[in-house]
Amino acid sequence: MNRDDIDTSIMTLGPAKIPSPIEARAAREENRRFVSDKERILVNIFESDLIKATKNRKKLLSFEHVGPRSKIYFDPSKLRCAVVSCGGLCPGTNDIVRGIVLALYHSYGVRNIYGIRYGLEGFISSYGHELMELTPESVLHIHERGGTVLGYSRGPQDIENIVDALERMNIGLLFTIGGDGTMIASTRIADAISKRALKIGVIGVPKTIDNDIYLTDRSFGFDTAVDVAVDVIRSAHNEAMSASNGIGLVKLMGRHSGFIAAAATLAMPEVNFCLIPESDFDLEAPMGLLEALKQRLILRSHAVIVAAEGAGQKFFEGRPEERDASGNIRLHDIGLFLKEAITNYFREQHMEITLKYIDPSYTIRSVEANANDHVFCGFLARGAVHAGMAGKTKMLVGLCNNHLVHIPMEATAGKRKQVDLSGGKWMSVLETTGQPSLKN
Repeated sequence: MNRDDIDTSIMTLGPAKIPSPIEARAAREENRRFVSDKERILVNIFESDLIKATKNRKKLLSFEHVGPRSKIYFDPSKLRCAVVSCGGLCPGTNDIVRGIVLALYHSYGVRNIYGIRYGLEGFISSYGHELMELTPESVLHIHERGGTVLGYSRGPQDIENIVDALERMNIGLLFTIGGDGTMIASTRIADAISKRALKIGVIGVPKTIDNDIYLTDRSFGFDTAVDVAVDVIRSAHNEAMSASNGIGLVKLMGRHSGFIAAAATLAMPEVNFCLIPESDFDLEAPMGLLEALKQRLILRSHAVIVAAEGAGQKFFEGRPEERDASGNIRLHDIGLFLKEAITNYFREQHMEITLKYIDPSYTIRSVEANANDHVFCGFLARGAVHAGMAGKTKMLVGLCNNHLVHIPMEATAGKRKQVDLSGGKWMSVLETTGQPSLKN
């Protein structure tokens, strides 16, 4: 589907008729203002796009702007909300939970907020997971630690049973925090709710450390991941520099998109080779990685390689395919593969090397968010609450052109953003590393 054909309209539960509790405070605060649904953020901002659209009388792709509305749909005194976190760990998840609770409680006066334990399993009675009551006191310090206070799980659960549970608990507003699989599940939950003609809002906060959410600029946790990755690369560089023909090999997250590897390389320009899923490479001579690495060692006596986990999967063709509980293909370990391939190659070349391999994936996923992500998560959480209280549903909150916007779940679910190999970021990576094409 062409981007210009995307339907950006946001589904609502009904007309918002209740004056926002924020209104009284806004009257006392001179600079406080509400946001209208008519305020839009353009997706394409190049002048050529504007000229083309004007010439063809075509409507430009844009999204609703995030922010508090003057009228809300739910009566805060009667509303019950639930928050669930799914998928793997990501820095900032606790910040999102905390931000949602504080915005609901302090901005809108909602007093009944519950955490669903261990992902979508928490909705299914057979698992026996108890609800967690969420209050400002219970979430006061959770942003100071990594992981997720709610717990998480992977794997699908029956959608109808989930909606049954929402009905039993009398939940009016559900906030889901998770990756692509979670957003697909959230879409199905919203559809099942609609079929039953229930008035339950579903608002997503997309969570992926890989920063590969379609139509968004940045996802929470990405900034922290790059921060930690830079420290790891620095250690790998120190190891490489301290040995004759030293090689530091670092594997970073990035199943299908190499944003973390690319950003960390730009932040730590001592990297000599950056390998990402989007850019194909060969191993063997004359133009492959191994020969290029040999020439680097001859020239400088050390080298640093950063590989995203999804890079070079072509080298595993023919091997059995495995899937995790969520149905995702389990990637083969490119880090260990490269370690073995490099070691064997230089042994055959009768060239002594010292190779140090570092895989910090789980360390990066489990740390607390850095300052930038603390701030960003707060914006995302408050934006999600404002949207939910206004009666919007089947949507997520994302960053577009440095503005938070409302994005329909169906516009992003099942799609993926990738590094543009002809774009400025990847060109900068190539200029920084000086690496050749690595293709025969």
